[in-house]
Amino acid sequence: MGREEILEKLATSVHELEPELAVEAANEALAAGISPVEAIQEGLSRGMAVVSDLFDEGEMFVPQILIAAEAFQGAVDVLVSGLSKDEQDAMSRGKVICHTVQGDIHDVGKNIVKTMFRASGFEVIDMGRDVPVDDVVAKAKEEQVDIVTGSALMTTTMPSQRDIVNGLVEEGIRDRVKCMFGGAPVSQEWVDRIGADGYADNAADAVRVALELMGK
Repeated sequence: MGREEILEKLATSVHELEPELAVEAANEALAAGISPVEAIQEGLSRGMAVVSDLFDEGEMFVPQILIAAEAFQGAVDVLVSGLSKDEQDAMSRGKVICHTVQGDIHDVGKNIVKTMFRASGFEVIDMGRDVPVDDVVAKAKEEQVDIVTGSALMTTTMPSQRDIVNGLVEEGIRDRVKCMFGGAPVSQEWVDRIGADGYADNAADAVRVALELMGK
């Protein structure tokens, strides 16, 4: 089987929701001398992009996304099994905090975004829901993250997003940490007003915006 066929098989295994096929294709990629980076970016990630589109169009739902993510991650585990920690870190598209902001206990959307980030090659720190602003800022500093994402599902909790931006400024790390926010009442106008970097109203857009912010 040629290089293109193997990459296509990797992509297909993800959007056709076949974890066993994904592992099989990952082993074939290694045997064929395809680099893990190429296999992930030109194979698995293309499959995940199809999943994102189908989810946006209402033709795929959360249970299927979780299976697609399982296929993606299973193949990645095979592909990186022979790499050192440093080599694996170098393959990461960035380190991201996902959480629902202080005072907000809704986390379904956040969990979908987290899954899509992980399945797109990001390293994700999931801080859960109703997370104090100070904890988010401290974790961003401690882990040297690239992006902080925060979801607000109520107008009363939206100010926490502004407080995160201000907290990063106070800690002197705002210049190296991008801020992305979303949630039902959140808008591009609000994100612009509080000085954040990105806005997304769905999981697929969140990945796209994050890649743009990372310059990838």
